[in-house]
Amino acid sequence: MEQILGTIGDALGSMFSSPILQLGLRALGIYLVILWLATAYWAFRDMQQRSDNAIVPYLASAGIILFTPLFFVLGVWVYKIVRPHEKIGEVWERNLAEEALLAEVEANHHCPTCERRIDDEWIICPTCRTRLNRVCPNCSRLVGLDWSLCAWCGKDFERRPMVATNLGQLPASRDATGRIAAADDAPTAAPAAIRTSVRPASPSSRSGAGRSGSTRTSGARPASAQDPLPER
Repeated sequence: MEQILGTIGDALGSMFSSPILQLGLRALGIYLVILWLATAYWAFRDMQQRSDNAIVPYLASAGIILFTPLFFVLGVWVYKIVRPHEKIGEVWERNLAEEALLAEVEANHHCPTCERRIDDEWIICPTCRTRLNRVCPNCSRLVGLDWSLCAWCGKDFERRPMVATNLGQLPASRDATGRIAAADDAPTAAPAAIRTSVRPASPSSRSGAGRSGSTRTSGARPASAQDPLPER
């Protein structure tokens, strides 16, 4: 028995002492080390895509390294159990899909009273008779109830047209035809009022005025006599 065991030991010793087997074992050890380090780097990169924290990827890589090249496979299993199930890009895509779905739902307008689906061009809800829009009195286009002015023609709904309430207090004048001229017609009606205020004189006053005028003109000298030109 001892001879058999000794023979087996000698055979194994000669086998392990073979340079080819030693080279193969060294290559296997180098491969395991490279695989161990590559797995740690993979855990680091994978955690960067799954977490916004800058420290967590380093912790994941250190956990793989602590399992040594012999047991790093167990570390990979533990990492896959603990890591987040979704990547950051997948979370963003899911959030964008939810926002797009919510925007699509909000794009379908609903009546604020009965929550029925309505059209954008409706003025009154046909179900509950709720006022939805109004028509611009200037351009006849639909505008919202909360708009302060029309977005198409610029009509200001809050500004009311000015009314001349004090028109009766403005000075008025009577023209030649007898109508009362307002303040806007005062410049044109003033000459007519002046003409009507001058009354024609009577014949006796005309004759008196003529005699007085003749006496005044007879006593006065002409302008040429008052200002004679120098003789040359």
